[in-house]
Amino acid sequence: MNPITYNNVHNRFKLNGFQLNKEDLCRVAYCFIKEGEEFQKPVGDFLLDWFDGKDYIDMNTSGSTGIPKVIRVKKQAMVNSAIATGNFFGLQPGDKVLNCLPIKYVAGKLMFVRGLILGLDMDFVAPSSHPMANNDTKYDFSAMVPLQAKHSLKDLKNIKKLIVGGAKITAKLEKELLKVPTQCFETYGMTETVSHIAAKNVGDKAFTTLPNVTVAIDDRNCLVIEATDISDEKIVTNDLVELISDKQFVFLGRLDNVINSGGIKLIPEQIEEKLAPHIHTRFFLASKPDADLGEKLVLVIEGETTPLDDTIFDELDKYEKPKEIIFIPKFKETGNGKIIRKDSLLLENKK
Repeated sequence: MNPITYNNVHNRFKLNGFQLNKEDLCRVAYCFIKEGEEFQKPVGDFLLDWFDGKDYIDMNTSGSTGIPKVIRVKKQAMVNSAIATGNFFGLQPGDKVLNCLPIKYVAGKLMFVRGLILGLDMDFVAPSSHPMANNDTKYDFSAMVPLQAKHSLKDLKNIKKLIVGGAKITAKLEKELLKVPTQCFETYGMTETVSHIAAKNVGDKAFTTLPNVTVAIDDRNCLVIEATDISDEKIVTNDLVELISDKQFVFLGRLDNVINSGGIKLIPEQIEEKLAPHIHTRFFLASKPDADLGEKLVLVIEGETTPLDDTIFDELDKYEKPKEIIFIPKFKETGNGKIIRKDSLLLENKK
């Protein structure tokens, strides 16, 4: 039996209702580039890159944890990732799926690859914060970033399975997603892992890895990923985790974000979880230099300056209480809506 490769286009693949083979898709790509709407042009570029005969494709990282960069990804790794997703979520040829993600980033590209390889019936729409607007179609599967899921709550009943990634799901959104009939999952991954390598039911603590992926921790307690189908080398992350087994882990926070305040190590993401029910706009915790503590903990809130009730800090330990509150009118974010913490904090000096 021949292995499934990036040269294959499944005979059940459809794009916006049309059954298309490799030659058809190349013609569509040229049309998108020359005559398509703005959101269709990157799709045309991607399809031509996919069928250009090379065994790799260049991709942009989002830039949420550093300077955005271009990395080279093997096409076969993308195929293997698509197959693993199909197996994990039980996707079948002919399943109706919605792709509402920007093709610039890995998640949008992988939705296309899943369609091509698994034979999915894909509707591709312009990426927007309201992807289900004026759409009553019933879908078996879709992928969204948290902002899209937030604005689609009343329409999610039309999607059987939804994966949410690109940024952490807030406690408030998690509560809302638990109310909908859709089976919702939060995913874990990055461009370097060719989309997600683990997922969990919304509401659960621990992520479970996809087929052929195992995990460990290094001496910093950061996640190390072994996924031979997508990477020849182990992928060492800066994500602090609690390891449950070689297939399960709990995400704690980014090592880059850890704050050493007077000798006490604080993980912002854990404190943010405690504050999330009490702050109803976007926020994050960061640090500023301090003569006595070395670093002091600060709370950064998006929006105009507003008085806060001190009781919102009642659940925090004494070391976890912010020493300063900063309001920033509008956070800096990546193209998929993830807050860029350091750049956002720098905006304080520009107000």
